Amino acid sequence: MDSSFAVESPVDVLHEIGVRLGAADEFHEVLTRVVEFASALVKCDSCLIYVLEGQELVLRASKSPHPEIVDRLKVRVGQGITGWVAEHREPVAVAEKAATDPRFQCFHELPEDSYEAFLSVPLMSRGRVVGVINLQHRLPHVYKPREIRLISTIGFLVGAEIEMARLEEVNVNLAEQLQTRKVVERAKGILQRELGLSEEQAYLALQRQSRQTRRAMKEIAEAIVLSDEVKGNSRSGNLS
Repeated sequence: MDSSFAVESPVDVLHEIGVRLGAADEFHEVLTRVVEFASALVKCDSCLIYVLEGQELVLRASKSPHPEIVDRLKVRVGQGITGWVAEHREPVAVAEKAATDPRFQCFHELPEDSYEAFLSVPLMSRGRVVGVINLQHRLPHVYKPREIRLISTIGFLVGAEIEMARLEEVNVNLAEQLQTRKVVERAKGILQRELGLSEEQAYLALQRQSRQTRRAMKEIAEAIVLSDEVKGNSRSGNLS
């Protein structure tokens, strides 16, 4: 969908948010859609979304590609302008020289921290903060009340969707961890049986093989389980 649409009324805003989020089916895609939409509403040079996880805000989406820091950069609640917005649950708009604001904190990994103008707005769900969205301009930019209201409206409308997508991602990760644990336990049992290793020795053998081959332990474990199943099928075939 073209991001250069013209918003004519609040109904258009609601409809467009619904269409964009409806087309997204996983956490980072939801955030990407929000970034696209916010950047289309208020033309900006940078748009970042931080998601609250515990007492930290984690950078989860960016208009400019930052693969080295997205999902890694963290800000404590109360730290910097972003943390201040999360703590106080109200927007902050700085028209120029954002770095001189007493609440500002520089992160050298983000080139956007050298930009002049800064708008930071909380993302809300059921009366509580679930994240923060930041818009920045390289040159001075006075954020009009309408622009602040638009981004604040997005913050209220998408907060619940972002929280739901985050929880779904957490559940997927937990399911993946459980599956990994199960296959590793099976592989350990096979190594103990076939090589006469203790449980600890079997685990260390898996860990060592993972490091040496630079493959995930789950992959190593799956290969051992598959090999054991093939051997078992072969033995069954020979007996029959």
